[in-house]
Amino acid sequence: MTQQNAITLKQLRALAAIVKAGNLTAAAELLNVTAPAVSTQLKLLESNFGVQMVHRGPDGKTVLTQSGEVVLATTRQIENSLTTCYNNINALKTGKVGHLTLGVVSTAKYFAPRIVVAAQKGLPDVEISLFVGNRAEIIEALGDKKIDLAIMGRPPRNPPVEADVLGDNPHVLVAPKGHPLAGKRDISPDELLAETFLSRERGSGTRILMQRFLDRIGEGREYKTMVIESNETIKQSAIAGLGLAFISAQAVSAELESGRLVKLEFEGLPIVRHWFLIRRAGRALPPVAKAFAEFLTKLEGQYLPDAP
Repeated sequence: MTQQNAITLKQLRALAAIVKAGNLTAAAELLNVTAPAVSTQLKLLESNFGVQMVHRGPDGKTVLTQSGEVVLATTRQIENSLTTCYNNINALKTGKVGHLTLGVVSTAKYFAPRIVVAAQKGLPDVEISLFVGNRAEIIEALGDKKIDLAIMGRPPRNPPVEADVLGDNPHVLVAPKGHPLAGKRDISPDELLAETFLSRERGSGTRILMQRFLDRIGEGREYKTMVIESNETIKQSAIAGLGLAFISAQAVSAELESGRLVKLEFEGLPIVRHWFLIRRAGRALPPVAKAFAEFLTKLEGQYLPDAP
């Protein structure tokens, strides 16, 4: 009677070693055990299947029975599957395969696809999901562990994070082509503060930076803003003449190059900040996220758009 649950890998490997080495003594040397130990495993295997696996041929060599041939073929399939399993686990451990979620603030979406394309070439078996949101949403997702890594400007204080610089992120003030302040090199604070400023929603890092800039030059004076919740709409609104836009130069590189928008010259502009790769402090990154972080850092910002 077959005792399937009693069959072990040690028994199967004993059979494979006997076939490979030709006899019990040589098989014992191959497995680095004693000949009686090999004999015991073979007897257990035969008992568990209820059939004879080997017999001695006329020349004294061990010969497989028909049942032994079937079991040996299955043993080889098991060994191949184990080898594949080992290689897959090793790949996971080294970060060569797997899945990660990368959070990016809205402005970073203009170059995030370039990162994914580069990763598809450098880490072809790593699957990347993008989570796009404003600064507050990305920080919340990082705190809730919904994302493995994040790309944003100024690192948050809470939750505690570790950050690596990826590259520069210059912010500029732009106006539509033909605007009265375009090309003027001595714009006064009064002239600038008389304009309407197209602003991102509350929680946006760009909005915070714009407010600090305008509060500094206006020394606390009020100014008019129009809240628009996407960079794309802000760009189109600026082109249409609804107001001035304080925005990452990398987000408007195409519009500046085509001349649809122009940079305004004002003391203290552009304001250069940095892009950071953010991860939770005190939390071990999954191997795939660690490998991706190392890969991205080595690119040294090659994926960032040129800022005219």
